[in-house]
Amino acid sequence: MKHRGRHRRRRRGAALRAVLAGTALALTAAATMISASQATVAGNPGALKQLTSSSDTAPLRLQEQLVPARTLDRLASSMGRPVGVDAVLRSADHTLREGADCGARDRASLPVDPAPARAWCWDRADAADTAWRPASVTTSGDADDDGFWGPHRVVLSGWTHRAGTGPAAERGLAKVAFVDADDPARPVYRWVLLVVPVDGGRNYRGLVSRVSGMVWYQDKLLVTTESGGDESLYVYNLHRIQRTTVDSPAIGRVPGGWSADGYQYVMPAVGSYRPRTGHCASSGPVACPGALSLDRTTAPDSLVAGEWTAPGGERRARLWRYAFSKDPARSGLLATDAAGRADPVEVYRTRASGVRGVLSYRKAGAARSSWYVGRLPGSRAGHGGLWRQDTEAAKAARCGTDHSHHCWAQGPGSLSYWQETGEVWSVSDRMLFTVPLDTLDRSLE
Repeated sequence: MKHRGRHRRRRRGAALRAVLAGTALALTAAATMISASQATVAGNPGALKQLTSSSDTAPLRLQEQLVPARTLDRLASSMGRPVGVDAVLRSADHTLREGADCGARDRASLPVDPAPARAWCWDRADAADTAWRPASVTTSGDADDDGFWGPHRVVLSGWTHRAGTGPAAERGLAKVAFVDADDPARPVYRWVLLVVPVDGGRNYRGLVSRVSGMVWYQDKLLVTTESGGDESLYVYNLHRIQRTTVDSPAIGRVPGGWSADGYQYVMPAVGSYRPRTGHCASSGPVACPGALSLDRTTAPDSLVAGEWTAPGGERRARLWRYAFSKDPARSGLLATDAAGRADPVEVYRTRASGVRGVLSYRKAGAARSSWYVGRLPGSRAGHGGLWRQDTEAAKAARCGTDHSHHCWAQGPGSLSYWQETGEVWSVSDRMLFTVPLDTLDRSLE
């Protein structure tokens, strides 16, 4: 399925903006009771400091490693012809519920200020399974700037299984909810398990990693990974989704076919990006990306990353970006040199810690980009904060009787800007929601 160009479907995008621009839902009444339990005001992360020395930028250099085509072809030959996003959406078997139909606990996880324009809670069975939690989101608004993938508006949400809970076979796995968002009143979704080819494509294993950030750009999905400290990002191809043939708890080749812990679809990795110098770690110069987003206001488009650091800790996070390749033969991949090295094109230091979401956007006529940084509270419980930073200052909304900065979502996830509709998409630990960027900016002023 070929994605659409930037010059198409403008009228349809304008109509969608009109549909989505109604009065914001009254979703956060329960969340306004947080002030008494969150009297500590989050520290101001201050202005961004740009880092330009090689000692600061070299540790963020990545080495691209693509899976050989023969490996992917061998897997496809054995499993059957790959399918695309459309096939997954046609088989959607879960339904998201609009915010008004969600429970008080779900709604309490939403931002207090700014209030979401729309919000949805997950299928009841998925919401009740506390071993799996959402942490990241990206959309067809990232994949193509007209906001569509083929005929569909699509949202992808990355979930991770907490390693210490649930069946041993599932511990630490990662999966993606493919959400058909054509009808905002009734989005439906289907799960796809993320896997990694092994043994030259004769088998695959589950991706065991916390997927805290993801970006869908052109036909590729880039996700953050923590596989023994060797990878920073894995790359998936949206045209290479495979059907399984056996329903069992096993993952990979089994007697009679292929299994994926009961999931009907798997998506095998087609490449990865690894640090050139050492392993990424929570201490040391090589940063572990904890959040990702796409910035279409740079030339070329860029992948934005935020460093994972412990909430409330002393380590200050770095924010940086890589340029995407302009080579049509390398759709959705980072720009690299002849040796496959991807260098950061911009690096900043913030005093923020516990970064779970990062978004960079430069408005028309603005002198500089604004960086939106979503943070966990120091205790990892309760509502987080969202700050807008640049090289001059930082601002955040205040809410509650104590006027704290704990106004963002509970267990906040990554951020994704849907340019065609002007919405920022994100997830709490219980819900999927949107906030118009203009509304978000007003709350920060």
